[in-house]
Amino acid sequence: MADVFAPEKRAEVMSRIRGRDTGPELALRSMLHRLGYRFTVNGPKNKSLPGKPDIVLPKYRTVIFVHGCFWHGHEHCPAFRIPGSRTEWWTAKISGNRARDVRNEKALLVMGWHVVTIWECALKTASAREWLTRRIPGFLS
Repeated sequence: MADVFAPEKRAEVMSRIRGRDTGPELALRSMLHRLGYRFTVNGPKNKSLPGKPDIVLPKYRTVIFVHGCFWHGHEHCPAFRIPGSRTEWWTAKISGNRARDVRNEKALLVMGWHVVTIWECALKTASAREWLTRRIPGFLS
């Protein structure tokens, strides 16, 4: 199946995909702050740790990654589906992202950090956010 956009338009669309301060990240940061947790987002630890975690909670020696369901291949999630065009390329891309995530998590664990991954779909609806809010203290203890 051919792309529905011309190459120039596709480049424009893809350039608008944000890597930081995404909606799910902002929702999680707001949730953590309301619960009384203090964290860094752009601190020196964030940049120097493997994978550049989205949120670092130094007091708890915990890092949090907020993964987009599509970009990180969240299995069994309705938000994840390999596109119909350039299937091989997308499969390799998402497999590479998953492999990198595993490498980063292993490196962080070796360094003594607790790693938490929050999927985008866990922040989409009010009921999902409520569920996550109840479980956050268990993730950080």
